[in-house]
Amino acid sequence: MARNPRTDALITPKGRGNTAAMLWFIAAGGAVAVVAAVSAALLMADAGNAAALKACAVMGVVTLLGSMGLRRAHPHTRLGPANLVTLLRAGVAALVAGALWLPGGIAARPAQAWVLVGLVILALALDGVDGWLARRTGLASDFGARFDMEVDAGLAALLCMLAILSGKAGFWLIPLGFLRYVWVLAGMALPWLNRPLPDRLSRKAICVVQIAVLTALLAPVITPPLSVLLALAALVALVWSFGVDALWLWRRR
Repeated sequence: MARNPRTDALITPKGRGNTAAMLWFIAAGGAVAVVAAVSAALLMADAGNAAALKACAVMGVVTLLGSMGLRRAHPHTRLGPANLVTLLRAGVAALVAGALWLPGGIAARPAQAWVLVGLVILALALDGVDGWLARRTGLASDFGARFDMEVDAGLAALLCMLAILSGKAGFWLIPLGFLRYVWVLAGMALPWLNRPLPDRLSRKAICVVQIAVLTALLAPVITPPLSVLLALAALVALVWSFGVDALWLWRRR
């Protein structure tokens, strides 16, 4: 079944008999929210309760929207370990969201910055694990694929905002974290943007570069002008990738 990797546009049947899986998802999401809130409170004590509340709120939204998507597109009665891994990755994204409440970001907080870098690298390492687990356990689903992609997109957006707040680059960096959402909005007005796209190795490679650069921008040793040059190179590559896909679809509209 073909997909558009920019939007993951795909019509899926409503899942049946997955109430138990949904309840497990909600329980696991709540547990991750508590862990994320406690971690944010310990790691970002100078932000008061704001960081912890933000991390908890983000995981609450992820759990709510995720449970709705699971109900529609997860036909299995078991949740499966793959979705639990993706929930853990969402918890890292929630922790990054909590860091947005730190005054000035993480520019003057090398200890917190290195902890976040390590956690994000861990989340990226787990990115390939959840898909493997889904196939290994026979619990792959359209929900799992979509959930994985949305966590990646959300993490990129949050890392982008934190990099800007920390002074690693200016507001011109916003497209590096949000271009995918611009594409989704454009697809509402231009339906041909939602049509299937062929697999392209360069698209996958540039997505890896995008997240890698956004993660590197958190590192205390990456400062302007190096951070600006890295961010600009990644942004140019991402815009080029989206442009190639848009041109391919426009010619076949």
